[in-house]
Amino acid sequence: MQQLSARDLAAWLADETRTNPVLLDVREPWEFAMCHLENSQPLPMNEIPSRFQELDEDAEMVVICHHGMRSYQVGVFLERQGFGHVYNLAGGVDGWAGEVEPAMARY
Repeated sequence: MQQLSARDLAAWLADETRTNPVLLDVREPWEFAMCHLENSQPLPMNEIPSRFQELDEDAEMVVICHHGMRSYQVGVFLERQGFGHVYNLAGGVDGWAGEVEPAMARY
């Protein structure tokens, strides 16, 4: 699984020649409610084993959490299930807030 920095993800999302990835946010609902990347899809980590079939295994997917640890674990799980284009947002939403969107709420 590839690690993706917040700045690299921001460049990807701004690049109109590339299809945007699925932004899969695996934090808890209260965390997602506090702050999240625009157009991200919430699916808490504990629901992934029973719901990963709902995801498109062929889509490019960036997995997101608070600091990048839970998302890394989910990414490894998804790769083991046959997902071929999984990226982990290194630093998570906290890194995104620090590097890309300083006005984002932090916790």
